[in-house]
Amino acid sequence: MSMAYEEYMRQMVKPMREELTRAGFQELLTAEEVEKFIENTEGTTLVVVNSVCGCAAGLARPSATQAILRSEKKPDHLVTVFAGQDKEATAKMRDYFTDIEPSSPSMALLKGKEVVHFIPRHDIEGQPMEAIMDNLISAFEANC
Repeated sequence: MSMAYEEYMRQMVKPMREELTRAGFQELLTAEEVEKFIENTEGTTLVVVNSVCGCAAGLARPSATQAILRSEKKPDHLVTVFAGQDKEATAKMRDYFTDIEPSSPSMALLKGKEVVHFIPRHDIEGQPMEAIMDNLISAFEANC
């Protein structure tokens, strides 16, 4: 790919990244960062697999950030990988989502390394934001 294209994409997705980092999510940009985080983290983690698509912008990111604000119980950690942008990091994170088809956007709640709740794209796209938030809050209440 050309350098101009890569720079264009970096600039285009910057606000999409910042929407989550402003809400307290840690970006994992490389496979090594993902592995280090997962292998050395205890407790619960909400992972948002970010994407440039409309359902990520209009539903996934706002649902994740609002669910965290509104829930009494919260995950210990908030992390994100960006599908299509940080490809190695996303692939490495998906290695931990055993027997789950790749999906972006998506959200996973982990206890340690185990996925205890997963919301794939088809449960995000076309759903009301409140339903996605309720899905996440229920998962937080049951697992955090």
